[in-house]
Amino acid sequence: MPHVDLSHDPAAMRRIFLALGLAAPEEEVRAQPLAGGVSSGIYRVDLRSGSYCVKQALPKLKVAKDWKVPVERVFAEIGYLRTVGAMVPGHVPQVLGEDAASKSFVMAFLGPEYRNWKAELLAGRIDVETARATGAILGRIHAATADDARLAAQFANDADFHALRLEPYLVETAREHPELAGRLLQVVERTAITRRVLVHGDVSPKNILLGPKGPVLLDAECAWFGDPAFDLAFCLNHFLLKAAHLPACTGALMDSFAGFLQAYWPQVRWEPVAALEQRVATLLPGLTLARVDGKSPVEYLAEPQRQAVRRAAIALLQQEPASLASIAGSWAREFA
Repeated sequence: MPHVDLSHDPAAMRRIFLALGLAAPEEEVRAQPLAGGVSSGIYRVDLRSGSYCVKQALPKLKVAKDWKVPVERVFAEIGYLRTVGAMVPGHVPQVLGEDAASKSFVMAFLGPEYRNWKAELLAGRIDVETARATGAILGRIHAATADDARLAAQFANDADFHALRLEPYLVETAREHPELAGRLLQVVERTAITRRVLVHGDVSPKNILLGPKGPVLLDAECAWFGDPAFDLAFCLNHFLLKAAHLPACTGALMDSFAGFLQAYWPQVRWEPVAALEQRVATLLPGLTLARVDGKSPVEYLAEPQRQAVRRAAIALLQQEPASLASIAGSWAREFA
């Protein structure tokens, strides 16, 4: 079936809202494109019944390098939001309806009382309590889903996770750094075969809104039953990257790094904490290097900062750090 592009098909957008009973038959349905990530079309629709957000998976991501992914990943996101919404109510958006034909779904629109965590961090507003709250929520999700055979079958999205995360980040970085390929590809293989919890796959500050009741996790299209180390490393990575961008905030960012983990670790009961930390510590430098040399580089680092991150991440990969505290300490010495 050909891809239905909602940005150019107002009739399809109208059909969705009529089918869900959210728009009256005579009511105009007008969609306003919203700024979002690289992987989806996101729209706001204001109707008499309320304000809504429509998210549609794109077949080709909006990055410089060629990156095509299956649009069926939208159903993994819908499943994640519904599953996790029952575990941590209010900390993920509520799915109001889905449309199989356009590979899209509708959520309530979260208004101006919700602040984007990435915007807060880039503005130098570093709140350790936000990091702790995010770590606690992620820990609750992982603990509630650990070794659940039903969820393992529902979210056996190995091929999509490889296409969305392992290949564009770590495999692509291995191509750019052949001298590190052996180490990076070992991490890829280990991550791919470790299946313990329901993984969000994109726990990034840009995908977290800070609302009246705490953090709200968005954009779960990479959802996969796999290695919790990936979620941890993916989020911790952003404290390192922001420190490279904002050296004066390094101390507060490393406090957030520690606070996130302090809130997460007490909830780990499915395996020894030391085993999980070891996987995170070997995965994290690879993801850091991937955010300058993979298919999805962060946009806020200037070239001298990119070079510094590259140098520091390569050093960590070569040293095989023993703990996350040692990574944070090394990073603070490099960038503070």
